[in-house]
Amino acid sequence: MQPIPKHISVAPMMECTDRHFRYLARLISKHTRLYTEMVTAPAILHGKKDFLLGYDPSEHPVALQLGGSVPDELERCAAMGAELGYDEINLNCGCPSDRVQSGKFGACLMAEPALVRDCVRSMVRGAGNVPVTVKCRIGIDDKDSYGELKAFVATVAEGGCGLFAVHARKAWLSGLSPKENREKPPLRYDVVQKLAADFPELQFVLNGGVVSLDQAEPWFHELDGVMIGREAYRDPMMLAAVDRRFHGSTEPAPGPTEVARAYLPYVRDRVARGERLHFITRHLHGLFIGAKGAKAWRTALAEGSARPGAGAEVIERALDAILEARGI
Repeated sequence: MQPIPKHISVAPMMECTDRHFRYLARLISKHTRLYTEMVTAPAILHGKKDFLLGYDPSEHPVALQLGGSVPDELERCAAMGAELGYDEINLNCGCPSDRVQSGKFGACLMAEPALVRDCVRSMVRGAGNVPVTVKCRIGIDDKDSYGELKAFVATVAEGGCGLFAVHARKAWLSGLSPKENREKPPLRYDVVQKLAADFPELQFVLNGGVVSLDQAEPWFHELDGVMIGREAYRDPMMLAAVDRRFHGSTEPAPGPTEVARAYLPYVRDRVARGERLHFITRHLHGLFIGAKGAKAWRTALAEGSARPGAGAEVIERALDAILEARGI
């Protein structure tokens, strides 16, 4: 199986990286690797597959992140993802929320490396030629020694995982909220460096605490990629420089107004399919962050999207509100 090309990616984030955000992100950057929200295997097998797994072809390269711990279920879901054309199937071994733990998904799986290995092996069988990867932490609770992490990586790799996206802080599964687990305890980028040195045959992507492309660049050159989380959602226009800076593109980077106008046909299409405008436009709130008129933009989007029957014209009016705020 071919290695995954070196990349900048946007981390899978619940209630953030849905198909609407991914379409928007692709308008900003052609090369940034995108991930779905975590979708649990039981939800896929017993729910609305089109809703949970659907995506626009423009989103490539795009990865499907699965949550689960039953090898057979994950194999079937990986096969579905591969058939739909996803570029990567990722297993979540990093989310620390109570809800995820109760279903035996996420970071709690790091305590059972043999089970994760078996899950990955089944996913590889289902995915065929599509790479299967794992997103994990550097440890959980008191299982936080480098030896335990190294054993986890070695065991999981036996199942056929060639790339680990590593959130470089351990997770506390009790006593800290998911938000606190994004901020505590301290980040340990040196641990990811050590993994890369000890497993030169594997790929490692750094995740956790990266808030700018300046911060990402040295790690991009040292490792196999950098995954940016909340900041890429808060300020999606930061991705506009990815193609030129990391992939040698000579095309001019789009501006936020250009992106908003390019998004309009997509919005019209999704609203015509019966989707609520609010769930589409909420991803646009950070498009003009830091620019004059940003507050007027957010207010116009929020108020306009709440009106019954609202459509893409809300975005056009929000663009007008920016010009008014700038006195143009």
